[in-house]
Amino acid sequence: MNETIAAISTALGVGAISIIRISGTDSINIVNKIFKGKDLTTVDTHTIHYGHIVNKDELIDEVLVSVMKAPKTFTTEDIVEINSHGGISTTNKVLELLLLNGARLAEPGEFTKRAFLNGRIDLIEADGIMNLISSKTEKARILSMNQLSGKVTNNIRKLRDKLIGIVSNIEVNIDYPEYEDIEEVTNEKLYPKLVEIEKELEHIISKSEEGKIINQGINVGIIGRPNVGKSSLLNALLEEEKAIVTDIEGTTRDIVEGTINLDGIILNIIDTAGIRETDNIVEKIGVEKSKNIMDNCDLIILMLNHNEALTSEDLELLNHLKEKKHLVVINKIDLEEHLDYSKLPSDILKLSIKNDIGIEQLKDRIKKLFNLEELETEDLTYLSDARSISLLKTSLNDIKESISSIKNQEPIEMVEINIKNAWESLGEIIGETYKEELIDELFSRFCLGK
Repeated sequence: MNETIAAISTALGVGAISIIRISGTDSINIVNKIFKGKDLTTVDTHTIHYGHIVNKDELIDEVLVSVMKAPKTFTTEDIVEINSHGGISTTNKVLELLLLNGARLAEPGEFTKRAFLNGRIDLIEADGIMNLISSKTEKARILSMNQLSGKVTNNIRKLRDKLIGIVSNIEVNIDYPEYEDIEEVTNEKLYPKLVEIEKELEHIISKSEEGKIINQGINVGIIGRPNVGKSSLLNALLEEEKAIVTDIEGTTRDIVEGTINLDGIILNIIDTAGIRETDNIVEKIGVEKSKNIMDNCDLIILMLNHNEALTSEDLELLNHLKEKKHLVVINKIDLEEHLDYSKLPSDILKLSIKNDIGIEQLKDRIKKLFNLEELETEDLTYLSDARSISLLKTSLNDIKESISSIKNQEPIEMVEINIKNAWESLGEIIGETYKEELIDELFSRFCLGK
């Protein structure tokens, strides 16, 4: 944290402008060594200055330099940003000079990590920054901005305040039983408060699962026997020829992916190799990948053919999908019927990809399965990453344990343990309690220069 760090903050490539960012106690002095123009050590904070980057007598680039002094900066340290021309060679040369003059190359996400460690932002806001950078839809952008604004943090802090208030009252009762003017905290009085917190956590978790969908999209796996039209369905949904389509069974040997925007939600669609017994080593690998995708996707579309009888493989797939969110889609309804519909669920969807029948109905069915239309008017002030949602669920489990302890007439000291654990889990979400290795892992996911 005592070192001055530097990195390129814009995408490296041909462009009008590149920004090289420096943060740390020596940032102004380092830039001043290679800047020909005003003496940057004497300028006011939050000002921009015209000049040139030089290497001794060699002119490197014509630049604008922004000087922002601590503490009113992103990292709360002195920050200098050099706006250079956007050529790859020029940008790298400016960065090289900064490193030669005392700066260290920043690690991925280190600027944001410093902002967190210096108290400028919390972990939810840090996640919001990363999500904003990678957001692909308007809803994802709004969700990220709400994380950045502190609205989501405030919701978590309110819950923590309630929990620490309960813990404080219990502690006072235990440590100072002689104080008669302090309200006695009993299991009976605690019960309704904990039930209320339980309901709040369940509501936040439910909405956060929706937030995860908004932020990360829905992973949709298309499975079935070879030659049922999986690749054709992928192409129809993407409205492009992404996957190779032939009449030869086993054409798709590997995973083919594509994305579409469905009412502001990204669908990550995965076309899999046809699932069947095969002696072909390459096709076997594809089949194994298909089976793994079945276990990891948010939605599975099982495709069958209207003109083919059910096989034991089809029935096995149907049975495997019972515990997962899935749709059964019947293709080739334009051909003669040979499928035994009596062995299929009642809510199947029929289509003919060749004749462009049923594709829009399939999209509508996906919207209903995930309540996508209801997300339009929701207040998007919830969490959206797996780590935070997992911690919410841990906190909820601890509250449930506390409620269970009360029902079992356990001592209030035992009830308090789980309440404290719930409070600490919520603290991990916003970073008020954290482990060093967790912080390193989180910020390593950021791009270099952020």
